[in-house]
Amino acid sequence: MTVLDTRALNRATLARQLLLDRAGLPVLDAVGHLCGLQAQEPQEPFIGLWSRLRAFAPSSLSDLLTERHVVRTHLMRRTVHLVTADDALAWRARHDAMLRQRAQGAYRRELAGVDLDELAAAGRAVMADGEPRSMPELARAVAGRWPEPGLRALGEMLVAALVPMVQLPPRGLWRTRAGARYVPLATWLGRDIDPPIAPNDTTPATPDPVGAALVRRYLAAYGPAASADLRAWCGLAGLPAAIAAVREELVTFRDERGRELLDLPDAPRPDPGTPAPVRFLPAFDNAILGYQDRGRIIDDAHRGLSVAGARVVLVDGRVAATWTVEDGTVTATPLRRFSRAERTAVTEEGQTLAAFLSDGESDRAQVTAFSV
Repeated sequence: MTVLDTRALNRATLARQLLLDRAGLPVLDAVGHLCGLQAQEPQEPFIGLWSRLRAFAPSSLSDLLTERHVVRTHLMRRTVHLVTADDALAWRARHDAMLRQRAQGAYRRELAGVDLDELAAAGRAVMADGEPRSMPELARAVAGRWPEPGLRALGEMLVAALVPMVQLPPRGLWRTRAGARYVPLATWLGRDIDPPIAPNDTTPATPDPVGAALVRRYLAAYGPAASADLRAWCGLAGLPAAIAAVREELVTFRDERGRELLDLPDAPRPDPGTPAPVRFLPAFDNAILGYQDRGRIIDDAHRGLSVAGARVVLVDGRVAATWTVEDGTVTATPLRRFSRAERTAVTEEGQTLAAFLSDGESDRAQVTAFSV
């Protein structure tokens, strides 16, 4: 079986994640291809799409939110993701058990003795009027029946697990600060959530059609990847059956650790020598968090940055710096020594980013000195 080394996997990831060459895709198509973008920090998806798309206009993403073509909702790993409306409806039921398990695990002590089905029914009854509510407002509406757990536990359980919800604009719009207010997903989109298996399909080709579709979609955006990477990305259990159902469609490789890697046969796997441009990534970017083994893009010594919310810079395809912006100036802080050419490339991309973030009012960027 062919072994793909770290650099080969790196270039494949960059190509799938639209980071090797900026793509000319419409924004909606890009969000769909990426299987959504992690979005608990509301402004970060704009930076992620700017790094991936040619001539990206922030207003185009804001318009997709207000026009209900994309939504902000708890999904993969029980984190807020920006996904297409179609994907939210198709995937939400498959994520129900995981969302419930993770939310319950976080508040197991507080929710001891609470019948979660009854809590879900109460939450749906409150939200049936279609009025947007904040998480505390929803929690207060049911707290009279369950006073012991506290508002945080009740609210998190309802909005992140038990009742499929979306966070409404203006939260998530470009340069807009707004608290999270929720309505049910089906109410906002005017369409019901897809069941895991279509009601009339008594003999499905796979016992987990949504899971099988997720396998294909994940590999298109993240492959080649191991089954452990897929699980780490979505947080779902029960995926072996879905993988088995599509295995005949796939090709397989090994990584340098000997893990089996799955992939779509015609997906791009660029030559490992392909040059990789500097890219500035937002906090919690897909390209890093989409794997259990993140060694293809970030050194183990810096792995903590990927879960700490640091914004990072890719140099030659790997995390090589962190970055911040203040008073219109983008500042990159290296994690290793840069060559003169690398320092110049980081500065120039930082200037372009500064102009994007400031609507052209600033193109200031700097790279600090490396310190051990």
